[in-house]
Amino acid sequence: MLSKNIIITGTSRGIGYELALQFSAVGHNVLAISRKTPQTLIENPNITCLSIDLSVEEDLKKVEQFLEHTWKKVDVIIHNAGSLLHKPFDQISAEEFESIYKVNVFGVVNLTRTCIPFLQKGSHVVTISSMGGIQGSMKFAGLAAYSSSKGAVITLSELLAEEYKERGIAFNVLALGAVNTEMLQEAFPGYEAPLSAKEMADYIFNFALTGNKYYNGKVLQVSSTTP
Repeated sequence: MLSKNIIITGTSRGIGYELALQFSAVGHNVLAISRKTPQTLIENPNITCLSIDLSVEEDLKKVEQFLEHTWKKVDVIIHNAGSLLHKPFDQISAEEFESIYKVNVFGVVNLTRTCIPFLQKGSHVVTISSMGGIQGSMKFAGLAAYSSSKGAVITLSELLAEEYKERGIAFNVLALGAVNTEMLQEAFPGYEAPLSAKEMADYIFNFALTGNKYYNGKVLQVSSTTP
């Protein structure tokens, strides 16, 4: 198997952390991007860790420099990092709303823009969204900033798929249902989701490597509940 160069955001914990370990375990090269870096990832020979705040565009120069001097090309990007705010709409400040969008939307925009010169035919960009961002899905009070931001990246991915299809770069979205991550527990204490972070990482792992053979510009709903 040829090793691939894979960028994963939000690798300090949860799904992103599990994905970094899975890809590195089978010999792929991983660029793990997060604000905090677990020692277990730092010590892994197949993982390069960059401490980056995706809400700060200037930080992404570290990624550009790494790609220019080390990898030269990117096979897979998994936009997994996310910021979740559970708060009544009329209590969310403009700064809080903007903060959610800086990570969940502009983080995706800016990292993708940084990586475009290094993507090639066969590259796959996977954005992790949420069922809350799907039009017509069940919505939950208190998630106005989070769910609307997840809807924004769905449309963005569809547009990029069209714009870069001639270059053979695929853009797809996985809209996840509830997953038992630390982020979910912080927002909804005591709620038990049906899937663990590792179980969801298993699915994303395979989709990131092969999904672009079957899909481009698509949104796949990955949820064990209806609607």
